[in-house]
Amino acid sequence: MDAEGQEDFREFVANRSSALLKTAVLLSGGDRHAAEDLLQNALIKAAGRWHRIDEPEAYVRQILYRQQVSRWRLKWPRRELSVPELPETGSGTDASSAAELRLVMRAALARLTARQRTVLVLRYFEDLPEADVARLLGCSVGTVRSTTHRSLARLRGLAPELAALGLAEQQPSRDFSPVEVRP
Repeated sequence: MDAEGQEDFREFVANRSSALLKTAVLLSGGDRHAAEDLLQNALIKAAGRWHRIDEPEAYVRQILYRQQVSRWRLKWPRRELSVPELPETGSGTDASSAAELRLVMRAALARLTARQRTVLVLRYFEDLPEADVARLLGCSVGTVRSTTHRSLARLRGLAPELAALGLAEQQPSRDFSPVEVRP
């Protein structure tokens, strides 16, 4: 990579790494260390092809998704992730309710399988259509639909607190604040 390419790459990393890390944290189920490893590996791969990349952020995000898919396709057993107990639900200000909702959602996402979590992150956090998710994950649109349906049902079962917060019947959307994980 030439000096100009190095500078462009450094600038890209400085400007976009926090947003990319948020996605990586969601993909890794809230495990910040695994997310940092995921992002670092994606940036290393992108650096090697930097001069050929037209849309760097899209390219790095696709690497993140594919690496996460590779992780859950591994044949050996995965270690389980311990999740601390959730705080008691109570009435509070809007800010505390939003923070509580983020904690509940993060814990519930961490208890989903990697595949389920990846599909939900791509569909609702990244706001990708089913066809794009299917293309990225290398599966059919029907598989994405059924995985999304089962993942949402499991998410509701894992986090009944969502019903108490008035979100049990809502479909997640882009402004569904719990997925806005703060690194």
